[in-house]
Amino acid sequence: MGAVALWTFAMALPAIGARASYGARVTADEPQYLTTAISIGEDFDLDISDELAERRFEPFHETDLNPQTVHLDDSGRRVSPHDPLLPALLAVPMRLGGWVAAKATLAALAGATAAATLWLAVRRFAVPVGLGALLVGGFFAAPPLTAYATQVYPEMPAALCLTLGLGAVTGPLQARGRAVLLLSVVALPWLSVKYAPVAVVLVAALAARTWRGSRRRLAVDLAILAAAGVVYLVSHRAVYGGWTAYASGDHFVDGELLVLGRDPDYAGRSRRLVGLLVDRGFGLAAWTPAYLLVVPALAALARRRPPGWSVLVAAFGAGYAVATWAALTMHGWWWPGRQLVVVLPVAVVAVAVLAGRSSRLLWPSLAGCAVGILNWLWLVVESSTGHRTLVTDFEPTSNPVYRAWRVLLPDHRDFDATAVSLTVVWALVLAATGVWAALRARPEPDGDRPAAVRHR
Repeated sequence: MGAVALWTFAMALPAIGARASYGARVTADEPQYLTTAISIGEDFDLDISDELAERRFEPFHETDLNPQTVHLDDSGRRVSPHDPLLPALLAVPMRLGGWVAAKATLAALAGATAAATLWLAVRRFAVPVGLGALLVGGFFAAPPLTAYATQVYPEMPAALCLTLGLGAVTGPLQARGRAVLLLSVVALPWLSVKYAPVAVVLVAALAARTWRGSRRRLAVDLAILAAAGVVYLVSHRAVYGGWTAYASGDHFVDGELLVLGRDPDYAGRSRRLVGLLVDRGFGLAAWTPAYLLVVPALAALARRRPPGWSVLVAAFGAGYAVATWAALTMHGWWWPGRQLVVVLPVAVVAVAVLAGRSSRLLWPSLAGCAVGILNWLWLVVESSTGHRTLVTDFEPTSNPVYRAWRVLLPDHRDFDATAVSLTVVWALVLAATGVWAALRARPEPDGDRPAAVRHR
């Protein structure tokens, strides 16, 4: 675990100095989080009106900054429309070492997430340690996991919370495990309300585990979570002027639900079911081909049904559903895969379980991760030398490997006949590999009992 954490941290560091755009070290929502972190560290509040007036963002965002927020009262108070836990985590690093220290802190959290993912794979799903370390290290050194190890978003802390929660709920659920689970559930919406669905999955798993054993303990846990929910809603109402942080945003003055879109086409968004994996610009497999194994890995996991399988599949499904139908766009002003990072440790564990059962898949998995590492390091070098940026124009990279591979992938931003045809082909390929993996898998006799119970 220590080796994987250090590897992940070291592989994340080269991207700290890479530029997100030609006019800024960070862009889109990143400067908002950092500016709020400055406010928390110095003023102990979320009001960034003075930081905006004093242009405290210039060290990491040389050009003018879109404040993204409106005046909330007559005093001119402004609060960034983002949940506050991430800037709270970065407040001390920002005060001590500025944006570089903040990014290094995120890299350390990525290392912790990688270590937790390895622990989950080995302790709860019986993945061999060496194999698990190779795969976890490979995936966490490749995008998008390594990208969000330094880009200032709540994705990596959320992935850590979910991984810890999954480790707790699939275990014996003694006092320490329950505490970790409850803290993970409470923290997720404070990182972003979009993580509420995966938090609900953890709560449902807790209820299913505890219902027959100790209903009194379950009642206490649910009471604690209900109280935390009330605190969340009341706090947001007081600080942001609505039930979520989006209420303070200048894009959502006509209602917080505009974050879902003014007139959402949910049927049209359904093509993201395939696009999130294989879109040529923003698909996971476009940059790290090893993610093509996610579908067969989850299918085999659901067919084999080892202890704890259902909560893993449900958590991944919840996160994928949010990225598919709730997210405003798949092609945002960020590095690809952002909406899925929270559940990618689940994907890594599933692939590790599949490779552990079929050793022939280990080398293709590692080769797919190696391509991802090459793609990311190539782009980091380009972005650090002024030839490219990580957000503004990463797709025109000169990397010959990516340029050759992308020809086989559909472009969902220009959804012409060619893109439609490629999407259908890839949908059939993914479905076929899923069916193949499910047919080859054999159910385990112990069902979905937690590993700790099975081995007792």
